[in-house]
Parts: sequence; structure tokens; C-alpha cells
Amino acid sequence: MSEIHELIYTEKDGTLGFGNYELTEKSKKSDFEHDGDLYKVKTFADITKLERNGMFVYESVPGTSVHKFHATGNGVSFEVEAKKDAQIILGMEEDAEYKVYIQDVNIGNVKTSMGGKLVLSVETGAADMVSVKVVKL
Repeated sequence: MSEIHELIYTEKDGTLGFGNYELTEKSKKSDFEHDGDLYKVKTFADITKLERNGMFVYESVPGTSVHKFHATGNGVSFEVEAKKDAQIILGMEEDAEYKVYIQDVNIGNVKTSMGGKLVLSVETGAADMVSVKVVKL
């Protein structure tokens, strides 16, 4: 069960939390300031999207709740939960290769497209929250 009651918020550790897969109707929040950037989130049961300064960052189908989202120049890490398995698309560096870890297990290397999108699937049924870490090679 999602603990997120705000559509987007700053976690106690300074990371970002966003999304709510329990919503039945589309909801969005714009102009959320975090570490000098402006974020926009759209979320509900079918999809969750996140943009930073007008640029694509995250999308999941179906909708997800994301905790401890932390992005750097070398990658991204977060915990995700959903009612069912989710396909996640991350906005990363164009034409780069990344090592992907799910629940601390290396699932292999993924190369981004010209648009910088990295696609992965997460099985959420076995755990309350699934940790994801993507590291640039």
C-alpha cells in the first residue's frame, strides 16, 4: 500500500518521492521546487510521469509510487511500488550504456537510444518496494 499522500514531496533524506498508483483519476502537480529544479508530476492507477525543468525524467505503466528518487550525472536510484508489474522508462544520457540493478541484482547492461530513454521492467509482486539502481558505465 502506498504511503504517499502528496503527489510529489521531498523525503526526510533529501531525495524525491512522487506518484500515487492508488488514484482512480488523473492528478497532477506542477512547479514543485527541489534542489533548484522545477518538477511536474502526473499520476494515477494507469500511468505515472515526472518531468524536471520541462524535460522527461520518468514514466511508468501502470502507475507507480516512487520513493527515495535520486538522480546524478552517473545514474539514478529509487524504490518503486505498484499494484502489478510495471514497465519503467527513464530519461538518461543519449547513446550511453548503463548497468541496471534490481533488488541489488545486476540484470545486465542497457544502452540508451538517441533520445536517451532507458526501458526496464520491474516485478513488484514479490516485495512491498523494489529497489532500482542505474549506473552509467
